[in-house]
Amino acid sequence: MANIQYYDVIIRPVITEKTMNQISEKKYTFFVHTDANKAMIKEAVEKMFDGVKVSAVNTMNYKGKPKRRGRNFGKTADKKKAVVTLTPDSKEIVLFEGL
Repeated sequence: MANIQYYDVIIRPVITEKTMNQISEKKYTFFVHTDANKAMIKEAVEKMFDGVKVSAVNTMNYKGKPKRRGRNFGKTADKKKAVVTLTPDSKEIVLFEGL
């Protein structure tokens, strides 16, 4: 397993209608490094965002889809998604300011 630092764990937030509705329940969704485990994800979120306490982390693995362009075959990259639930007394994560 590669030496993954906490700032390498979270790749980007997932911005969909469903995930934006879950923010009111203090659930935030991120694409994360495929080798990251739940403890690493929890540590990364708590270090990157001040005043945030994580209560639960749920992860989902997505295998890459096979793709073809002419005679060339390949596949898209594997992905891992994490849903991070915060404690009720935790501060909010500000993804977008001014919305």
